[in-house]
Amino acid sequence: MKLSIDLGGTHVRIAQVENGRCLNKKSVACPSQQDASTILNLLSQLIERMMNEHVEGIGIGVPSIVDSEKGVVYNVANISSWKEIHLKEALESEFRVPVAINNDSNCFTLGVKMFGEGQPYANMVGVTIGTGIGAGVIIDHRLYGGEFMGAGEIGTLPYLDSDFEQYCSSFFFKRYNTTGAEAAEKANSGDRAALEIWKEFGIHLGNLMKAVLLVYAPQAVILGGGIAPAFPLFRGAMENEMRIFPYKVILDRVEVKVSHQKDASLLGASVLIK
Repeated sequence: MKLSIDLGGTHVRIAQVENGRCLNKKSVACPSQQDASTILNLLSQLIERMMNEHVEGIGIGVPSIVDSEKGVVYNVANISSWKEIHLKEALESEFRVPVAINNDSNCFTLGVKMFGEGQPYANMVGVTIGTGIGAGVIIDHRLYGGEFMGAGEIGTLPYLDSDFEQYCSSFFFKRYNTTGAEAAEKANSGDRAALEIWKEFGIHLGNLMKAVLLVYAPQAVILGGGIAPAFPLFRGAMENEMRIFPYKVILDRVEVKVSHQKDASLLGASVLIK
């Protein structure tokens, strides 16, 4: 059995993972505006409640770049106090089991590759769309992280007057003072203004997809995160924008799907423990 943690700026999720199944899942609010030790103490308390003699190790996904060998996380998104946290050292010292840490989008991608929609593909990209946007890259059936696991930091690519994060994740709040959930509810009830918002979002995401295809040329792009379930609302505009692409043979081959594996990030974090 392994413990898996998905650390985000809004919530912290934890589960016991055994045989590809998440057991005893728990989600709590993340005190992201608190000091670094408060958040670390919360993690320790959650682990303590789940710990037993059968736990072989702890896998953690964090929205940041990561020194995966030393287990140091840097500049964690939406948790301003976590500039440089030696997380592996702290938790291994306390709990006496191996701890492995990686970027949260990498964990999602490992989850869909090992247990979900990514299983058939040797080369794929998993894209998480939520309060932030990031990606994990699978090349020849293996995760490619690059230096500090930063190979999938696509949200910071320059785009229009800012970057893709502004237009493909925080877009709803910063552009229209709403949330993806509110915009989806209105659009699904036929609200024309909301439908136009999703159309605009789809155009921006289509441009991001083209950047992903140009950089990685994958067989599949699999979407996850809080905004992904609204795929029917932005799919048409996204695919229409993707048609403006220089290499038709790549575009014709790639498959864009939404993951329905709700525990992909937790399952992927468990894979970090060998």
